[in-house]
Amino acid sequence: MPARTNPRRARGPAAGAPVRLPWWAVALPVLAFAALLLVMAGPEQAHAASTDPGFGRFVERALDQLSY
Repeated sequence: MPARTNPRRARGPAAGAPVRLPWWAVALPVLAFAALLLVMAGPEQAHAASTDPGFGRFVERALDQLSY
């Protein structure tokens, strides 16, 4: 004879309960959006081999700001 089981309903968080996200859950979408924005901002200047160090300077400054 099989034992009777009581199905438990999965309850979500209570209304108004704070949700805590890890830092990377916010940072990754922001970085992805910024990268896509950079790609969309200047597609007419896209070259296979560019001598313009503008993007390199941007990445360097961003890394400097993030390291502080």
